[in-house]
Amino acid sequence: MKKNHKAGRSPKPESEMEPEYRFDYSKAKPNRFAALLKPGSRAVVLDPDVAAVFSTPDSVNAVLRALIETMPGKGSR
Repeated sequence: MKKNHKAGRSPKPESEMEPEYRFDYSKAKPNRFAALLKPGSRAVVLDPDVAAVFSTPDSVNAVLRALIETMPGKGSR
C-alpha cells in the first residue's frame, strides 16, 4: 500500500517523535506493585457490581474454588 504524503510537506523521519510522545526514562520508577503478585497468579478486573459483593481477594477465591468443585471433571485438584 502506498503512503500518500501531502504535497509540499516532506515526511518526518520515524525517529523524530512528537513532543507528547517523548518520555524521559531517567525519571521512571520500578513498578512498586510487581512484588505483590505471586508467581503464576493473574490480575483480574471485576465489574463494579461484582466488586461490591467481594471485599477481599480471599472471598473471591473461596467462591471461585467452590464453583470449580461443582464443574464436571474440574473438581478435586
